[in-house]
Amino acid sequence: MRYTDEYINDINLVTENIPDYEKFKGSEILITGATGLICSAVADILLYLNKNRDFGMKIYLAGRNENGMIERFAGFEEGRDYHFVSYDATKQLSEMISADYIIHGASNADPARISGEPVETILANVMGLNSLLSAVDKDKLKRLLYVSSSEIYGVNETREPYKEEQLGYVDILSPRSSYPSSKRAAETLCIAYGEEYNIDTVIVRPGHIYGPTIKASDSRASALFSLKAAKGEDIVMKSRGEQLRSYCHVLDCASAMLSVLIRGEKGNAYNISASKAIVTIREMAEAFAEAGNVNIVFDVPTESEVKSYNVMPCSALSSVKLEALGWKAEFDMKKGALHTVNMLKENF
Repeated sequence: MRYTDEYINDINLVTENIPDYEKFKGSEILITGATGLICSAVADILLYLNKNRDFGMKIYLAGRNENGMIERFAGFEEGRDYHFVSYDATKQLSEMISADYIIHGASNADPARISGEPVETILANVMGLNSLLSAVDKDKLKRLLYVSSSEIYGVNETREPYKEEQLGYVDILSPRSSYPSSKRAAETLCIAYGEEYNIDTVIVRPGHIYGPTIKASDSRASALFSLKAAKGEDIVMKSRGEQLRSYCHVLDCASAMLSVLIRGEKGNAYNISASKAIVTIREMAEAFAEAGNVNIVFDVPTESEVKSYNVMPCSALSSVKLEALGWKAEFDMKKGALHTVNMLKENF
């Protein structure tokens, strides 16, 4: 990951969209899943605030691989700018976790892995959260933010954006439902810990997140399309792309999460969606094709690819509740695709 001038400028822009972000000054913040698509961008914002605005935060980045963490955050020094914490969502924690804020984003979100590892997906989402909540220093913790997913909504029969109180149908007998079903259970676990043990939790439900923090192994459509565009290769679509999705640039997603962490109401869930980037998969592909000056071609999906697909014909999300906190998105689909492709080209 190279910290280009454009990426640093984007961090600076989205930071100004976080209401009351000065409240993080001097805090201790733990982030799980810190090398992932979303939480690595959250860490970038916090590390930027420390380095450029003297926020004096103590940042703990948790993950399974210390070398991978050091490589991802090569622009910063482990032990000085942040502290590595060994963490595996499938294993029970043996020590108390002490922090003012916890952002729990460790999860298996790659469609191919979800399809191939449904058991591990469930256990990581439910047991990983329980392990964390049971190990926190309740006297120190101000709030835990849980990163859920728009997939918890299930199948929406309309083309209207989901509001937080709406729920659709999830086929619990489908192995692919290991992801939305366990995310639903984890949300309830957050609320249960709040009720029984008075732990302050808030929940975010990101839509379809894209951006320069993707990994080359990511099988999500937006990741594949952006990588193809950055390499100057034609984008391959394996459907007509009529499904409506809420796409959100990863830095907008990160700023939204930090806004909820500061201003969200205890025990509430908030959609993360950029209202100007609710488009079909085809329109998303067209934005990346334009950004990379490549073409779109069509192909037939394999059986394993079909099994990994999100079955929701519409997963558009309402951002009204989130925006009421004072947050706003910086990127529409076209601008977000262009900045993503530019950044990926630099990394290549």
